[in-house]
Amino acid sequence: MKRLVLNPVGLTAGLLLVLLVNNLGAQDLASAIKLTRSEQYDKADAIYKELTQKEPSNSKNYFYHGENYLLEYFADTISNSLVVATKAAQDSYQKGVDANPNDPLNYVGLAKVANYLGDEAKAEELRAKARSFLLPYKNLKKINPPAKEYAFALAKIAESYIKDNSVDTAKALPFIRQALRIDNKNADIYLIAGDIYMLVNDGSNAIRNYNQAQFADPTSSTANMKIGYVYVKGRALQSAIPYFEEAISLNQDYAPAYRELGQLYWRAGRLEQSKANFKKYLDLTAGNIPAKIRYVNSLFYAGDYDEVIKNVEEILRVDNSRAYMNRLAGYSSFEKENPDYDKALSYMEKLFETVRPEYILQKDYHYMARILLKKNQNYTKNLDELNSLKLQLDRDKSRFNAAPASEKAKYKASVDELTGKISKLEAETSKAAAEINKAFAEYNKAFEFERKNDAGSAYSSKERALLSEMAVNYYTYRKYDDAAKTWAKLIDPDKANNLADYMQVGRAFYTGENYKSADSVFNIVIKKDPNYLPAYVYIARVYSRMDPDTKLGLARPKFEKMLAIAEKDSVKNAGEMVEALTYLGYFNMENGNYTKAKDYYDRMMNIDPDNKEYRIRGLNGHGSLETKAAGQEKTLEGKLAFLAKAAESYEKILALDPSNASAKSTLKWVQDYQASVKKGINPNEIKGVVTNQAGQPIAYASIRVKDTAAENLTNAKGEYKFEIPQGSEILIISAQGYKTKEVEITKSRVYNVKLDQ
Repeated sequence: MKRLVLNPVGLTAGLLLVLLVNNLGAQDLASAIKLTRSEQYDKADAIYKELTQKEPSNSKNYFYHGENYLLEYFADTISNSLVVATKAAQDSYQKGVDANPNDPLNYVGLAKVANYLGDEAKAEELRAKARSFLLPYKNLKKINPPAKEYAFALAKIAESYIKDNSVDTAKALPFIRQALRIDNKNADIYLIAGDIYMLVNDGSNAIRNYNQAQFADPTSSTANMKIGYVYVKGRALQSAIPYFEEAISLNQDYAPAYRELGQLYWRAGRLEQSKANFKKYLDLTAGNIPAKIRYVNSLFYAGDYDEVIKNVEEILRVDNSRAYMNRLAGYSSFEKENPDYDKALSYMEKLFETVRPEYILQKDYHYMARILLKKNQNYTKNLDELNSLKLQLDRDKSRFNAAPASEKAKYKASVDELTGKISKLEAETSKAAAEINKAFAEYNKAFEFERKNDAGSAYSSKERALLSEMAVNYYTYRKYDDAAKTWAKLIDPDKANNLADYMQVGRAFYTGENYKSADSVFNIVIKKDPNYLPAYVYIARVYSRMDPDTKLGLARPKFEKMLAIAEKDSVKNAGEMVEALTYLGYFNMENGNYTKAKDYYDRMMNIDPDNKEYRIRGLNGHGSLETKAAGQEKTLEGKLAFLAKAAESYEKILALDPSNASAKSTLKWVQDYQASVKKGINPNEIKGVVTNQAGQPIAYASIRVKDTAAENLTNAKGEYKFEIPQGSEILIISAQGYKTKEVEITKSRVYNVKLDQ
């Protein structure tokens, strides 16, 4: 998976290069800020801690220390925790407030923290507190605090509106404009302005402000780096390279520019130049593990996943306390061209075992979920194979039980082999099912990660994308109810055209055989649009599934309504009409209304006389109808008349489609039936008695040949007798209030069956 190479400009670069204000006074503070600018956050942290011990009353030390914590987080959001970073920054800013309650900067820092944590009301309160120390003025020479500090504080207030690579310009830009009216020579203000414009994809204004910053401070590499980022964001990678090179010409030891060039050259396919720049970056940061970690991050964003894994292993050999690096190795094992899901899972399990909970990131749960699902992507295929093997085993057991002693050994070998395969596959699918359940638990942790304190709010685009991914995967792994419920969360009831969203939910319930819920959802659609045909189609299907033997007639009125809606445009809705006519023809045939059934099959053929498929389906219905009538006819002559019509229907099918295997097979069966009738015998006739476990006869039980229309009902004594198609394999015996049973058809002509309640 390739990714756009971008540093979080608004959050990282904006903070990174606006640290210096005039009249700082202390050279040590300037040194610490310089280290922060060069991304040596650990060394900067050491100096800030020393400064706050030496000068506990200097509020500026605490402010820049807080900025350093945030910058370190945004420089590496893969390895670092927002919770931990904001807690450290908040503590530092609060100490700055305690040291000097009249310094606005630390209030702005606390506002940033509140904003990042989603407490906008608190953030606005703290911004107002900061502004309260920026006194009204008429004369810039008498402004309090001094003009440069006043303007810088305004710019930092504007920057505090940045969050998640977005910004409210209506709130932020007025502060920038006021700051520039006070001090139009401050490079830092222009840099923040450029960052804000870049976040709203206004590249022209971003570059204009960055150029102003370069003019204000010609010796700084900052503005060129930022202009380079603008071109990177616009995917003009070749145009970005000269600006990073210019940043280096201004400061040969400016390590971040070498890292960015390394990424860009890698993407441009200039691998030797990429390696040279990465090498220079590592040389400049030699022995600096955090710098190497940022290099590894660069490799990850550049898509060089094998190198990421290699470097992570090297880092952990040198410093195994950095267990959080397992996440990058896990992510990379998942993302690389030939994924290693077992290895990815191993890295992620190590991460969760060794890293404290507050250092676990939202994306850790997300990746863990995706890894577990991909690791078990053959789960549904294995389930199907398992079910197929079980059916095969049942058939072989039946053959074994019915076989003479001389043939039992042959069937036993097959039964034993199948039993072994099933046992192994059951163990595999059971383990896979547990891991899949864990995957969805991880998905839910990822979703709830940022909603703990804002559970009632509307879903963000990121949250909606995560829910959508969860729903798709629920459906893929046959957790249809969960898929439906998750998709339901994404429905906007106020959206003008949301019928398709409701239909998606209903179809998931339908596929999962939750027919009651499916029916409820589809009826919501009909209330919204009484002529929405797809909803009527699925309602009819729902009731057909709830009454598979058509004994209760539940689906008949639904298909009739579906047909009435579809008939309004018989050309556009021909397929839906055929589906309704097929059911209604079959329903009436099963319930003895042959004339009405024939009418429906005729209508099917006349929807589009040129449509071969529709004509074949109608003729097939006619054939089934005549065959069923033949089975119920008492006289041989009557049987032959019906069979002649059935044969004619199948011959017409073959005239339309000479290769139609089903028609050939059924025609052969009809012809054999005719020959048998003519001889006065029926070799395909079976009979028997259907009883309950107490031996009492079950009246009106259905005996149907699987995958055919051949069916008969028992009489009051539980007896049945009818002809079955040649080559039939399975009888399906069902009765209201009893469990359906399947019986294998053998050479026997008598099948007495007991049903369980």
